[in-house]
Amino acid sequence: MVKKGNVVMQKYEFGRLLGQGNFGKVYYGRDLERGQAVAIKVIDKEKVQKSELTEQTKREISIMAMVKHPHVVQLYEVMATKSKIYFVIEQAMGGELFNKLTKGRLKEDAARKLFQQLINAVEFCHSRGVYHRDLKPENLLLDENGNLKVLDFGLSALAESKRQDGLLYTTCGTPAYVAPEVICRKGYDGVKADIWSCGVILFVLLAGYLPFYDSNLIYLYRKICKAEYKCPNWFPLEVRKLLSRIFDPNPHKRISIAKIKASSWFKKGLGSKQVVNQNVIADGDAVSSSNNTKLELIKPASISAFDIICWFNLSGLFINDDQKEELRFTSVKPVPVIISKLVEVGKSLNLEVKKKEVGFLMLEGFNESRYETVCIGVQIFEISESRYFIELSRSSGDAIDYQNMLTLTIRPALEEIVQAWQGLQSHQQSLK
Repeated sequence: MVKKGNVVMQKYEFGRLLGQGNFGKVYYGRDLERGQAVAIKVIDKEKVQKSELTEQTKREISIMAMVKHPHVVQLYEVMATKSKIYFVIEQAMGGELFNKLTKGRLKEDAARKLFQQLINAVEFCHSRGVYHRDLKPENLLLDENGNLKVLDFGLSALAESKRQDGLLYTTCGTPAYVAPEVICRKGYDGVKADIWSCGVILFVLLAGYLPFYDSNLIYLYRKICKAEYKCPNWFPLEVRKLLSRIFDPNPHKRISIAKIKASSWFKKGLGSKQVVNQNVIADGDAVSSSNNTKLELIKPASISAFDIICWFNLSGLFINDDQKEELRFTSVKPVPVIISKLVEVGKSLNLEVKKKEVGFLMLEGFNESRYETVCIGVQIFEISESRYFIELSRSSGDAIDYQNMLTLTIRPALEEIVQAWQGLQSHQQSLK
């Protein structure tokens, strides 16, 4: 049992219990360094191992590290002790969408906004080869602004899980939200199955109740397989048509996400440029390599050896090198030289370097093709006289684009100021 006020890894303070499942509990937490509210999921290692769910847990961590999107709950960090695993995740202050729906159906505009955000998040997951397979209001959270956040990738599958025929075969999900082809156990397309579940969620948002329901599970499955449902009279004609194409029992004929997004009802209220990002830090002072005064004003933050050790946590055991969000290195170059190189790299990527706080910079820009803000945080720490530790991490923007930037542009360009690249492997070697 975790007590309120306890601190884990000298980094996160525990608060009240938010919920619990079969293998762990979720607590309200606080990042002691930044003062940021987080949620901390505490999993019992022994229970996971006894249930032979170790691989599933690793897969969930890997997936959450892969799907960085404004409408997916963000995984900040994974840590472990001998008996517990700690998931530090984004805190969605608005709670479960399910709780909101217990008060009744939503107005059309509110339902459409959440459905748009759901479809965008699911489309992003699919683009990364991730199929959720358990989409339902209980797995959708709301932030303090009422924006949707997809949660719980415990039943998700990766593209590599498909068999030679390109289909998935594991029957999973919640009965009322599951697609007919999943029930039939003859193989299914993860994309099409998720689309069906999104349709059920849309119906529930607008109606306040399920399209397919029966207390007898066999009868419920029959209704789903035959797509036996009835829209209430307040459903707009456009919604009825959209649902009829989503609830097609034949997955090969079921509407695609691209066509859902092209439908007239879905497009209502969408501007030409919608930047949906909850992580962008407020603008600071722009930094120019030609402005020596500002370069001199940028001071590195202090750091202890213990702080460096804490960075190398359990997440490195589960996340592949090409999925890691951070790039770390040491340098013996003067701070102005380091900053000047960062400005040069930012310029090559059409990103402006801005000063935020002591030892913290941000490379910011706008990706026109994706209609999203790109932000890369840079922290500079002084670990000894004339020796610095630098960390780059993505704050917002597409994860795959970010990885390409690191591999093709950022890392090669920084080589001349790097004393040594830092990572889990080098850290372990240093401990030997």
